Amino acid sequence: MNNIVTTLKEILAINSPTGYTIEVTNHLEKVFSGLDVIITKTNKGSLLVSFVKDPELIVTGHIDTLGAMVKEIKDDGTIEITRLGGLELNSFEGEYVTVRSFKGELFRGTFLLNNPASHVNKKLGETKRSTENMSIRLDELVRSAEDVIKLGISVGDFVFYDTRFEYTKSGFVKSRFLDDKACAAVMIELIKEYAASGSKPNVGFYFSNYEEVGHGSCVGIPDSAKELLVLDMAVIGEGCAGKEDKLSICVKDSTGPYDFTMTNKLRELAIKHKIDYVTDIYPYYGSDGSAALAAGYDVRVGLIGPGVSASHGVERTHEKALDETYKLTKLYIENF
Repeated sequence: MNNIVTTLKEILAINSPTGYTIEVTNHLEKVFSGLDVIITKTNKGSLLVSFVKDPELIVTGHIDTLGAMVKEIKDDGTIEITRLGGLELNSFEGEYVTVRSFKGELFRGTFLLNNPASHVNKKLGETKRSTENMSIRLDELVRSAEDVIKLGISVGDFVFYDTRFEYTKSGFVKSRFLDDKACAAVMIELIKEYAASGSKPNVGFYFSNYEEVGHGSCVGIPDSAKELLVLDMAVIGEGCAGKEDKLSICVKDSTGPYDFTMTNKLRELAIKHKIDYVTDIYPYYGSDGSAALAAGYDVRVGLIGPGVSASHGVERTHEKALDETYKLTKLYIENF
């Protein structure tokens, strides 16, 4: 369990908003380079790590996260953003950020409501949180757009939000972007375990890099694939069954039902091996499985993952859910 959390902390520290996953992909290539695996990188930067040449089972999770880009440098030296993925502004208000110039220089700042002083702005609480009403306050002595431009910052530069990772003594893991680095950490540790054992399961692990904008697994799944087991965060909220210390088997999301045969097999394995799980339906959700099916892949698709509270916000899960995700994924691979 500690290995999964350690790996999770490590990859969370690598900024990877959708569109800028090059650093985390390079990190994964280094992690796997000394192992007896087949590594394939797609043209758009996703990674397939296989134990056989033509794997029939693909386990997929995504390494891209929410984030932002510089949309406009305003006259007062603040920066307006455009969102990458479903970033909820209310949740991200007040968060520390890093702006990366296109040359790679990093600048710190804070994402705030415009005119954020309560001693001045009596409408602070009632102002709508929108990208037009919010901006990044740079930690630089800038008072004009020209000052910001002189730093080398320009429209289109990436904005990274701090994660605030914390692992509590009660077993909770708190961090932004557990969606989906929690599952990526599970995949990394499974690859390490199989490589260390010398076994060659009929499986490939696909790390997609554009899931947050809907086209992560539209390409890169090998033609040999018959089944796609998606690992992604499980929903928690009103009307849903998910819990932070349990694994969820998703039977349907907003794109439709998942494969009947795969879902039943996952449930049977969970029951037989006493995995702490629930079955659930996610009302506003799509996955890499949805993207693969929309792209025309002839694969059966199943979806599992650890329960994550406050998705796309200040997320939290529990080590028990991570462990159950690891165990059921391994069971499915070994019973494929």
